[in-house]
Amino acid sequence: MELYENGFTFAKNLFQKNAMTTKRISFLLLISLFSGISLQAVEIYPTNWWTGMKYNQIQLMLYAPDNENFSKENVVINYQGIELLGKNTFENGKYIILDLKIDETAQPGNVEIKFLKSKLKPLRWELKERRKGNGTQFAQGVTSSDFIYLLMPDRFCNGDYSNDRIVGMRDQSLNRDSVFHRHGGDLQGVIKHLDYLQSLGITALWMTPVILNDMPNRTEHGYAFTNHYKIEPRLGGEKAYLALSDSLHARGMKLIQDAIYNHLGLYHFLVQDSPSKDWLHQFPEFTQTNYRDQLYFDPYAAPSQKKVLTDGWFTKEMPDFNHENPFVANFLIQHAIWCVEKFGVDAWRIDTYIYNNLEFMNRCNKALTDEYPNMTMFGETWVHGTANQAYFAQNVFDLPFKSNLQGVTDFQTLLYGILPALNENPGWVEGVYRLYTTLSNDFLYINPMRNVIMLDNHDLSRIYSCVNEDADKVKIAFAWLMTCRGIPQMYYGTEILMPGITWPVDGYVRLDFPGGWKGDKKNAFTGEGLTDKEKGMLEYVRKLGNFRLQSSALKTGKMMQYLPKDGLYTYFRYDENQTIMCVMNPEAGSKPFSMDDYPEMKKDYTNVKNVVTDEILSLENLSNIPPKTMYVLELID
Repeated sequence: MELYENGFTFAKNLFQKNAMTTKRISFLLLISLFSGISLQAVEIYPTNWWTGMKYNQIQLMLYAPDNENFSKENVVINYQGIELLGKNTFENGKYIILDLKIDETAQPGNVEIKFLKSKLKPLRWELKERRKGNGTQFAQGVTSSDFIYLLMPDRFCNGDYSNDRIVGMRDQSLNRDSVFHRHGGDLQGVIKHLDYLQSLGITALWMTPVILNDMPNRTEHGYAFTNHYKIEPRLGGEKAYLALSDSLHARGMKLIQDAIYNHLGLYHFLVQDSPSKDWLHQFPEFTQTNYRDQLYFDPYAAPSQKKVLTDGWFTKEMPDFNHENPFVANFLIQHAIWCVEKFGVDAWRIDTYIYNNLEFMNRCNKALTDEYPNMTMFGETWVHGTANQAYFAQNVFDLPFKSNLQGVTDFQTLLYGILPALNENPGWVEGVYRLYTTLSNDFLYINPMRNVIMLDNHDLSRIYSCVNEDADKVKIAFAWLMTCRGIPQMYYGTEILMPGITWPVDGYVRLDFPGGWKGDKKNAFTGEGLTDKEKGMLEYVRKLGNFRLQSSALKTGKMMQYLPKDGLYTYFRYDENQTIMCVMNPEAGSKPFSMDDYPEMKKDYTNVKNVVTDEILSLENLSNIPPKTMYVLELID
């Protein structure tokens, strides 16, 4: 296969070292010689489309990996309701992109694509009827009423041992003793434990990517796509993903897909055999992004450095898409719509949001909401500063660029909020004041309730390790997660105090969920082998999660916070039906408490109910808050 030499000759060398791929190609060639089978296969992307779509002008990519003269073909389509508007060719003769318009008269069926210049057999491309239940059974979006569970399929549960290795794929690793190798978890394993997720009050599932990652190594995380239109077979493939989507929706739960627009895997055919050089951002030599989001809005920023931010590669294994190329932009937008319609996706988590072309992202976000009005997107914005983070979301800034992204992964309330509150001594700006101050900056967002709040994720050290394995502090963190504004997201294993830090490698925060494999001595799904401390945390999370599921104030109510007093931080979530008081004392000593400090919320309430213990207390008798405790109290008459 041909590679362009601009700045990534190393990619060609790496590709050629893959002996398994070479043997596979040789085997296919040998078979063709003796059987007469033509290797003139043509791949089609998107693999199908639907009638009745608002997005009805698409670009159909035809790729003939073994035919360098394919672009010279004359293509004909005769199908009622489909108009062939044009044909596009590239410097790589293996590609043709057709401009198609599908009007309202088109009916579901097999569209025949004919080639007039050669003996290539006609292709059949399917036009399908749309998925039923749009807006009610899928593409529902996630809101502050949801509770998200994030898991890595390879590390959660092995439900089908037959797909642990797939013949012909580059990465044949299967070693649970290594954090770098595949462990065998899959989508069937997730389906098997949806009861467990629901028992925690979970309403939405976000998984790290499920799209094909046919890379030579480190394929367990899924962030280096090698074919956008194939679901990873080691996770169970398309059939298993559809089954998971159907199972979630049958339970009233939602599916969040992890989307990647910024980059692709080095072994993707669009890298190894690009239509043209400008499908990827390229430099004279390998250039990595500088990861500095400030360059977008810094009034003094150097344009050359902003270019490195947006156009530099994420890693050597993850080349950078060129969104300024209209064919690339259309390819990615069509794929996004295809995934939602094909698999019944409800919401979109967008990886590495800040490294994309932001004008392109606005266009892509709009294409999804035009087609699916209730669908929501939240982007990964691992930045430092609430103003920085708000820039990438719908905000109040009067700037030339206005983002239409509805919400973000809220790193600010984690890194500059709850973690300092738990780990710093109180001061004028330290400790719980950091959390108060961070939330006071919510005026920068159009709707901060759409931000996804968290305690940890697959890229961060786990909260249990961040607080020096102090379970009482983890309970405070969970109480905050379940009661603060926004959409709470929990990372798998946090509910049973799984430890882990990202040094020296991120694999240590991506260990196996206990009980997901045959022979596991500890089983978090059943409780077998868990310590009393782990069981206690699991039940604590379960109690809070299910209370939140029924609490209108916590899901959609307003928030009022008070200035911390001597290290005691109090806020309220309330609506016309319910008032929840949240009192946080992360310190080692007790703190005095008086309801008189909160006059707006005192009203005529006389009692409170501890939502974790169900204990009823008189407000008059609530005079101090024990050390390392957070009370979640429902005010009652």
